[in-house]
Amino acid sequence: MLAPSRTKFRKQHRGRMRGVSKGATTVDFGDFGLQALEPAWITDRQIEACRVALTHFLKKGGKMWLRIFPDKPYTKKPAETRMGKGKGEPDHWVAVVKPGRIMFELGGMEPEMAKKALARGGAKLPIHTRIIKR
Repeated sequence: MLAPSRTKFRKQHRGRMRGVSKGATTVDFGDFGLQALEPAWITDRQIEACRVALTHFLKKGGKMWLRIFPDKPYTKKPAETRMGKGKGEPDHWVAVVKPGRIMFELGGMEPEMAKKALARGGAKLPIHTRIIKR
């Protein structure tokens, strides 16, 4: 799974996911991109499942770019624990995705193949997405 090698602090505030994405809203590297239409925390496992689906569909043709990275720690308290006693320990990592963000890009392949691959990858994510071209 994807995770940062080290961070300055072990735990982070949750924050808010208001508004649209500040950057990464255009297809910059490939020819087709998978764009988020909703705000969400995308976990490292979801990113990996989408990446595997895309690379499996690509076989040896084409190139894929991953435009999101899970750099926010998600904490969780153990099961059957009473309230209080501080914040839980980091459980896994998430990427904060806002509407308009390009998450994956594909290039060097036919448009029909790219659209099929991105549709399969988008099915692995918990948000609505759309396929856009450069």
